[in-house]
Amino acid sequence: MARKEKGDVVLELNNIRKSYKLGETSIEALRGVSLEIRDGETVAIMGPSGCGKSTMLHILGCLDIPTSGKYFLDGVDVASLSPDDLAKLRGKKIGFVFQFFYLIPSLDAMENVMLPLMFDGIPQEEREKRAEELLRTVGLGHRLHHKQSELSGGERQRVAIARALSQNPTILLADEPTGNLDSKAGKEIIDLFADLHKRNVIRTLVTVTHDPEVAKCSERIIHFKDGQVVKEEIVK
Repeated sequence: MARKEKGDVVLELNNIRKSYKLGETSIEALRGVSLEIRDGETVAIMGPSGCGKSTMLHILGCLDIPTSGKYFLDGVDVASLSPDDLAKLRGKKIGFVFQFFYLIPSLDAMENVMLPLMFDGIPQEEREKRAEELLRTVGLGHRLHHKQSELSGGERQRVAIARALSQNPTILLADEPTGNLDSKAGKEIIDLFADLHKRNVIRTLVTVTHDPEVAKCSERIIHFKDGQVVKEEIVK
C-alpha cells in the first residue's frame, strides 16, 4: 500500500455502532458515527461523561470492535484482518496516551520507554538510544533513571508520551491526557503536544477530553452527545 501523503484520510468511520449487553438491557454507546480524520490533523473528541467518546477512541485504536459499520485505518478495513494482523497494524500505526499513565513502577523512565521496543526485537543499544532521545525530547533528560515514585504526575505523563512515540506511530491517541493532573501540569502537557506536533514528532493527534480548554488547543473539535456526533468545529 502506498504511503499516505499529508492531508490524506487516515481514520475513516462509516455508520459505526457499538452496543453492550448489561443483563437483559442493551446499551447503545455509539449510534451511527461517521467521520474522517486526515493525516497531520490535531482533533479533539469532546463531550460529557458517558457520551461515547472513550468508546470511540477504543474503536479508533483497534482496542474494541464495532457492532456494525466500517472502520478503515490508513485505508485498511480492520474487519478484514486476523487478530495477529490487526495487532501488527495497531502497533505500527498507533500510539496511546492514557489518563493514568500505566507505567511499570519497578522500571525507570528509560526502561518504560524501551519496553515496546524490546517486544519488537530491537537491539539493546538502539533501544537505549531511542529512549534517551525521546525522553530528552519531552523534557526529561534529567530524569532518565528515575522510577515512577520519584516523578511528578506531569513527569509521569511525559514518560508515557515518550513510550507512546517509541515505535514512531503515525497517529497518537490520547484519552483524557490531563485528567489526572493539576491545571499547571495539564497546560504543560498540552503545550508539549502542540510543540511535538509542530516539530512533526507527533504527526496526527486525536485527543478525547471533556475539558473545553484542552479541546480548543486542537485544530478541529468533534462534539459528541448520546453516542452521536452533534457538531464539528474548526478552531484554527
